[in-house]
Amino acid sequence: MIDRMVHPAPASQFDRGSFYRFPRCCVAPIGLLFALALAGCEKAQSQEAAPTPPLVTVAQPVKRTVTDWDEFTGRFEAIQEVQVRARVGGFVNSVEFTDGAIVHAGDLLYVIDPRPFEAVASQAQGQLDDARAKAELAKRELDRGLNLVQTSAVSVQVVDQRRQALQAAYAAETQAEGALKAAQLNVEFTHVLAPITGRVSRHLVTPGNLVQGADSGATLLTSIVSLDPIYIYFDVDEATYQRNSRLWFEGKRPSSRDTSNLVQVTLTGEIKPSHEGKMDFLDNRLDISTATLRSRAIVPNKDLSILPGQFGRVRIIGSSPYEALLIPDTAIATDQSRKIVFVVKADNTVDVRPVMLGPLDGGLRVIREGLMPEDQVIVDGLQRARVGAKVTPKKAQAPADDKAPAGARP
Repeated sequence: MIDRMVHPAPASQFDRGSFYRFPRCCVAPIGLLFALALAGCEKAQSQEAAPTPPLVTVAQPVKRTVTDWDEFTGRFEAIQEVQVRARVGGFVNSVEFTDGAIVHAGDLLYVIDPRPFEAVASQAQGQLDDARAKAELAKRELDRGLNLVQTSAVSVQVVDQRRQALQAAYAAETQAEGALKAAQLNVEFTHVLAPITGRVSRHLVTPGNLVQGADSGATLLTSIVSLDPIYIYFDVDEATYQRNSRLWFEGKRPSSRDTSNLVQVTLTGEIKPSHEGKMDFLDNRLDISTATLRSRAIVPNKDLSILPGQFGRVRIIGSSPYEALLIPDTAIATDQSRKIVFVVKADNTVDVRPVMLGPLDGGLRVIREGLMPEDQVIVDGLQRARVGAKVTPKKAQAPADDKAPAGARP
């Protein structure tokens, strides 16, 4: 058996850590490569730290002539509304209208049994004929007495008595005429006629039922409301009333008391006004419980589509025409209690402008203060805009009704 012996190498061949030593000729190139790598990393980081400014859409304010409108909630009411009641008592013979139909003044609605009233009228006619005959006889006797008194055939006292009898006969004739007219009116009242033109409600009494006349609590038969034109009532708050009064004193707005100012009405479910009317009435005092002024406009209703009781939004002129700057409502942001817009300056940096808003007009918001016609307002991309940061502005397309922005107009 041969023993294998490992002889350690001489210390001169291997030193401690000799496996980690490199030749000196390789040290310089490795350091140069490391420096180049670091430089490349720093360059890449600098490129990532300076990205392209975000893209935003800008537009100049639109300049045009506008008129302010005040808007209120109103309720429609009929100009004429009649509760049709029986004027004489009796049994209903027939109903002569269709429920909910349009009726005209004078149309027959109900027929009440007229026979009892016709009998009374005949009796009154007989009494009138009798009174007229007695009056004629009394006149002849008086004429005869006047002739006889000249020859002293009769005394003056007899003549006076005959004169008094004639006057009594005339009075009886007048009473009989009145009784006949009353009886004829009762006959006429048995035919219930529509007093106005409008839409009738349903019939409340069916044939065969007994109704009471005006003397004993008139029975309600139906109702009629007029539809064309129609009123709309609304309440104006005190601040608006004072502002409009001030404009009237300054000659900038006509008063609705003296002028039939235009109003526009938007019905429930509509997004823009569909009817126009005119102011018709302002109350003489403010309601002390609500501090509002009851107002009324009259609106044509040719198609009879509006019914009493409906709600509507009423717009009334709040100023005379004036030049204004307008921007899309979406370009306006809120900063706590103030409204702001973002504009792009000449160096493409973003700036913020506090603005005072006016009403909407044609889908655009009126800006009363805070903007100039030449300002470039950010209308799209607000979430990418930061005050003081650079952006890449892109011009927005001009609205269809305004081919050029305000700053480009002469």
